[in-house]
Amino acid sequence: QVQLVESGGGLVQAGGSLRLHCAASGRTFSSYGMGWFRQAPGKERESVAAISWNGGSTYYADSVKGRFTVSRDNARNTLYLHMNSLKPEDTAVYYCAAGRYPYIPTMSASEFGSWGQGTQVTVSS
Repeated sequence: QVQLVESGGGLVQAGGSLRLHCAASGRTFSSYGMGWFRQAPGKERESVAAISWNGGSTYYADSVKGRFTVSRDNARNTLYLHMNSLKPEDTAVYYCAAGRYPYIPTMSASEFGSWGQGTQVTVSS
């Protein structure tokens, strides 16, 4: 079992930047892929980004490509989401999730076995 704790959310103006952190404990961090998801009020949860166990493979939703970067530090058991050029439509609760395998085959929620509690990101216009 993996325990995940997100941090780094907050209020930022459009065009600004934030960096989210996800601290992991439990299973060996370098043995599984990781993902970021988000859920805005009244909307379904959507995938944002994912990264393989060693960082060699990444995935981004079209809506965040070129603006967000996912990375990980296996020595620190930490996942990051660097968010630049933020837009009001990026406002959501952001969740990190631990994959079941070293690579993330798809961004289906069923590929992820553990979830954090979420951190709020609010982008003002």
